[in-house]
Amino acid sequence: MSYLPTDASDFASKAIDGFVAAHPRHVQRTDGGVIRLAPIPAGQVGVVVGGGSGHYPAFAGLVGRGLAAGAVCGNIFASPSAGQVLRVGSAVERGAGLLLSFGNYAGDVLHFTLGAERLRRQGIDVRIVTVTDDIASAPIDQPELRRGIAGGLVVYKVAGAAAEAGLPLDEVERLARKANGRTRSLGVAFSGCTLPGASQPLFEVPSGRMAIGMGLHGEPGLSEGPLTDADSLAALLVERLLAERPADVPEDQQRLVVLLNGLGSFKYEELFVLFGAVNQELLARGVVLADCECGELVTSLDMAGVSLSLCWLDAELEGFWSAPADSAAYRRGALTPLPQAQNALLARFEAVEKALEQRAEELGALDAVAGDGDHGLGMLRGIRGARQSAINACTRGCSTGEVLMEAGEAWSDHGGGTSGALWGGALLAAGNSIAQASEVGATEIAVAFDTALQAVVGLGKAVPGDKTMVDALQPYCLQLRSELQAGVALDQALQNAAETCLVAAKATAEMLPKLGRARPHGSRSLGHPDPGAMSLAYCLIAATQAQPAT
Repeated sequence: MSYLPTDASDFASKAIDGFVAAHPRHVQRTDGGVIRLAPIPAGQVGVVVGGGSGHYPAFAGLVGRGLAAGAVCGNIFASPSAGQVLRVGSAVERGAGLLLSFGNYAGDVLHFTLGAERLRRQGIDVRIVTVTDDIASAPIDQPELRRGIAGGLVVYKVAGAAAEAGLPLDEVERLARKANGRTRSLGVAFSGCTLPGASQPLFEVPSGRMAIGMGLHGEPGLSEGPLTDADSLAALLVERLLAERPADVPEDQQRLVVLLNGLGSFKYEELFVLFGAVNQELLARGVVLADCECGELVTSLDMAGVSLSLCWLDAELEGFWSAPADSAAYRRGALTPLPQAQNALLARFEAVEKALEQRAEELGALDAVAGDGDHGLGMLRGIRGARQSAINACTRGCSTGEVLMEAGEAWSDHGGGTSGALWGGALLAAGNSIAQASEVGATEIAVAFDTALQAVVGLGKAVPGDKTMVDALQPYCLQLRSELQAGVALDQALQNAAETCLVAAKATAEMLPKLGRARPHGSRSLGHPDPGAMSLAYCLIAATQAQPAT
């Protein structure tokens, strides 16, 4: 149940907003759901999953490299709309088509089908694979009527890995259908779940009993029976699932992925006890456990229950199941790491953003002395846009110079105002300089800073003494050159130059502004340093102190 007084009508939307805020390295918000932060390369199939909220980590938690490109998020236990499907699908389509995959529930089928039709009218090739792993929901000869539960993870993982490998849409669809066709699940519930804001659960299970085959929202299953111990429950689940072994898998050649899933209130220690019993039961039957997952994979709010899923692997499926993936809620293997230089560059962007967050109010107050007071906010908008663009460029494998140029364009777009134009131009110029170099060492970095200074002067028409960022950037460049010519190591030279920059920025307090909006009110700014010079110094000091992630 929910312990927060809440309006259930917008609970899911607020939860998604909070999820995105909590996982800024994996996802970003889009209209209708979330999409992965790492950009999808041109020509890669977009895998879109989704359904009602209340089932975390499905579906938003499974968005990331090697998994879903996007998730369409409906309200609690409610299908998302066709419009949401359209918008999320459009946001991740890169010219190779889309695969939509979701649990086989009436509302989801209806809206995803309508959304797919709207996407197709835009010329996008769209395929649909519904997850039908729940053996309790329909007979074995009517698999198309079965609903989807925790086995969806196998389908999404295989499809996502196939898309990440660059396979065409036909192959991604085929592999998703194969994974679905080889996956079976069965769940039991010990109590119902309670919607946010409700005072009573959606359904009840009599005391001392368990519902066998209960669906994610309380849909009826196979039967009801007495509570059992872990060994007896494991035997029940394993026996019924193995009875549905795919026809093309010999009994003595069963190689399985085993997923033991907690539905919300059946917590980890209990899951581990039950998994131990499941493991013994499978081994006793001569089954090979190729891989396993034990935890909360798809929940039902606070339902007390558990499900077991088995996927019968072959060599093809095992390769895609084992491929690396990185999402907020599910990770495995190691995706190609960023080169050391780019990792260090991203760390500098992050450090600068944190420094500007701490200094935004101070910079705004300085700007308000003789200007409109928006410099701190403008710098924050600029660095956030630039950092996001840099992350995206690094993920695509861009060179350091290309990363800086894309960051410069983003800073200009997001920052706005004079500072946005100057910082954007400086990064573009520096990036272009580095991109043209055959290698990037201390000399090339010094040249890039000189080029950035020239760009700032060319754009703003300022010269030293005008009380602008030039009065801090020029001393920085001169000091950096001097340090390097004296044989000082690059990191130390950058640090020394940044300290010189800060001294020069503070010295602008004794200058009268000769350019910009501050010029007519020049006397008011005496005794106050130029906000552009100070923000530059703060950024350069933060960048020199950044520590790359290991």
